[in-house]
Amino acid sequence: MSRRVKRPLRPAGDRPKGARPYRGSQAERPQAHRSGGKPPARFAAPRATRPEPFVAEPAEIVAEPPPLPTKVQTVVVTADENNMRVDRFLEARFPGLSFSHIQRIVRKGELRVNGKRADSKDRLEEGQSIRIPPLKLDAPHFAGSLSEAAQKTLQALKDMILFEDADVMVLNKPAGLAVQGGSGITRNVDDMLEVMRDAKGQKPRLVHRLDKETAGCLLIAKTRFAATALTGSFRHRSARKIYWALVAGVPKPKQGRISTYLAKEEGEEDTIMRIAAHGDEGASHAVTYYAVVETSAQKLAWVSLKPVTGRTHQLRAHMAHIDHAIVGDPKYFNKENWQLPGGLQKRLHLLARRIVIPHPRGGVIDATAPLPPHMLQSWNLLGLEADRFDPIENAPEE
Repeated sequence: MSRRVKRPLRPAGDRPKGARPYRGSQAERPQAHRSGGKPPARFAAPRATRPEPFVAEPAEIVAEPPPLPTKVQTVVVTADENNMRVDRFLEARFPGLSFSHIQRIVRKGELRVNGKRADSKDRLEEGQSIRIPPLKLDAPHFAGSLSEAAQKTLQALKDMILFEDADVMVLNKPAGLAVQGGSGITRNVDDMLEVMRDAKGQKPRLVHRLDKETAGCLLIAKTRFAATALTGSFRHRSARKIYWALVAGVPKPKQGRISTYLAKEEGEEDTIMRIAAHGDEGASHAVTYYAVVETSAQKLAWVSLKPVTGRTHQLRAHMAHIDHAIVGDPKYFNKENWQLPGGLQKRLHLLARRIVIPHPRGGVIDATAPLPPHMLQSWNLLGLEADRFDPIENAPEE
């Protein structure tokens, strides 16, 4: 994956700002796709090279995390934890803590950074001293004692499952369902997972997040053991994620790399990510590979996206940055006098299509989510073929 990049021979003016091509050229595509024949099955890897079905290996590969502390302790931020948010730091250090418990101890000022109160979104620096109060898991729930409402919640979660074993679940999160609680949010995945606590009180926990209006693959750890391993995979970028989006216009070149810095900008009513300069306060480097899969009358393009980093709203901000915002995006769609084609719903057309990540006990988790109803409707109306060859497979894994 480290071969030199070959840039397409096209005028520089055709290239979107902030994007540069990668090596997935037309010449590398299968002949059947070039000649207009039936494209190969989705995701370019041949069947013979697809990951083998998961086979559990001995649990000694990753050590079981120690019990949660029952008294005050002080820890030091490591180099690997530099620039982590306070809430993510707690989740990584103490898998099994609920989101509400983390927010509670931060809100009450029980957690201190170098002796001072901290906000859950504050970024930590290597060497800082963190005072951790006594921590506890919420009381366990038992299936037999679930209320009727809780049983419906449990069934709703089961209906979302794309993959499950003793350690891990991959959910197909519907668009419109928040992953975590917040202002104005009454229902979210994190709270729903309360009904799945086991006899030891362990609650399945989020390993990563999706925006509320983004549908698709959401990884859940069912044990503290799995949470520690999977969180490490995300931190070390060994998790591979592929997203599908419908965007305005057709990006040129049709395959490229977007590299910018992103910083959070707080508004009166909302928060967005803005393109920032290196060295700006709060700016983080963000890299995304994109590839146009299919187009519709040069007005719309089905784009496959592979984020290398995992910044807030990264894909949405990056596509808007190169002037090809994602259709239905209420925050970043900035094209004036642009009319939504008839029949398409004004909803965010972004799907967390696929996730591939090492399983904590060996093997590989490889899950794929179907198009959500509003995107499937758009694909059908535009005549896009969902089983078409996805050129993002050729993007680097840097």
